Amino acid sequence: MIPAASFSGKRVSLFGLGDSGIATARALIEGGADVLAWDDNPDSVAKAGAVGITTADLRGADWARFSAFVLSPGVPLTHPKPHWTVELARGSGVEIIGDIELFCRERMLLAPAAPFIAITGTNGKSTTTALTAHILKSAGRDTQMGGNIGRAVMTLDPPQPERHYVVECSSYQIDLAPSINPTAGVLLNLTPDHLDRHGTMQHYASIKERLVAGSETAIIGVDDSWCAQIADRLERAGRQVIRISKRLPLTDGYFADGTNLMEAVHGRYSRVAFLEGIGSLRGQHNAQNALAAAAACLKVGLELGEIQSGLESFPGLAHRMEQVGRKGHVLFVNDSKATNADAAAPALSSFARIYWIAGGLPKEGGIEPLRGFFPRIAKAYLIGEAAPAFSATLGEAVPYEISGTLAAAVEHAARDAARDSSGEAVVLLSPACASFDQFKNFEVRGEAFRQAATAIDGVKPIGGTR
Repeated sequence: MIPAASFSGKRVSLFGLGDSGIATARALIEGGADVLAWDDNPDSVAKAGAVGITTADLRGADWARFSAFVLSPGVPLTHPKPHWTVELARGSGVEIIGDIELFCRERMLLAPAAPFIAITGTNGKSTTTALTAHILKSAGRDTQMGGNIGRAVMTLDPPQPERHYVVECSSYQIDLAPSINPTAGVLLNLTPDHLDRHGTMQHYASIKERLVAGSETAIIGVDDSWCAQIADRLERAGRQVIRISKRLPLTDGYFADGTNLMEAVHGRYSRVAFLEGIGSLRGQHNAQNALAAAAACLKVGLELGEIQSGLESFPGLAHRMEQVGRKGHVLFVNDSKATNADAAAPALSSFARIYWIAGGLPKEGGIEPLRGFFPRIAKAYLIGEAAPAFSATLGEAVPYEISGTLAAAVEHAARDAARDSSGEAVVLLSPACASFDQFKNFEVRGEAFRQAATAIDGVKPIGGTR
């Protein structure tokens, strides 16, 4: 835990008592703050009270006594309208912050030189965060990873000069971190997302920009116009900007040339790493993730050999193009996290001969956006409520069967892929659907796929159990 000593002796209000909220409250208390916390969920209030956190309905609190208000990132700050606690805090002139802001203040208080890599973007931030932390750990660096992935940031070990922090930041968290100041700030990409919470794409982009604007070095993917404009704007303002691209050769920056990761300096190119043969980093989207991780690791002092070694040993994230097993020429890939068509596209673009398991609780738009990948699909195995609609979209373009259940789909896809003599065949769970018709969540669905695949006679698990 990181005690929030910057609020020692001060009175702080807090709203949102999920796991991260409780962790934040305890960090404040450990640091000497007087905390008054609340949540709209009575069960969460009871849970907090049971671990010694003082709770009371903040509607009746004296807001003039609070030095700060710590808000859970899951609670609306601006859109569709500010939460009632936000209006009370603003009405009393109380600053509104989140747990990432607390971390930034403690780092500046205890060890401002501690390497801090903060990562955001609409897509790929979890993989990039995990990959960056893995490279650092593999190189023997004292590494802490958390934020929007894994551990709540205030549960990490306290800042020390040689301790490296890799923190995934959502737009909600950045919005509550006005002094965020990473050593390397990474902005991967921007596409419309969470507009119900941010109102407009312009506002969403401006929040993401804050992370790189406050960084010592801004590492920005420039394959979309929003990020390209942010990179140009920061450079004009005199900030240090490193551009990365998964598809365009750059004059200066880092870019992907097939499976090679290249550095450009005034138009002169050199290879910094390669992804050939690294199954956990297949696909153009993973090239972008690897470029960002490499650039960030170089910024904090790693050597090229250390980065290459870390790339090669990266196991990938569970449920995100996770290789779970192999039998001869058949590879089994768990991409259960792909809960809509856009999320399924990276996996479908990464393999040439696919036995595709798709379906579940359908999302708006179905799989029509994936039509361009249909030539890669040898056969589809449809499950769940979406099966009839998906079969209508596939029509005569792709052979399919309505398998009904995931277990049946895995069994049939494995059988058919084993008979494929055209090279590597991939049994891919990338459902393009939510899981809730048949599973509690995408993690449970992915675990069911892993168990079904590795239970097939002759399948050798990849990466061990999780």
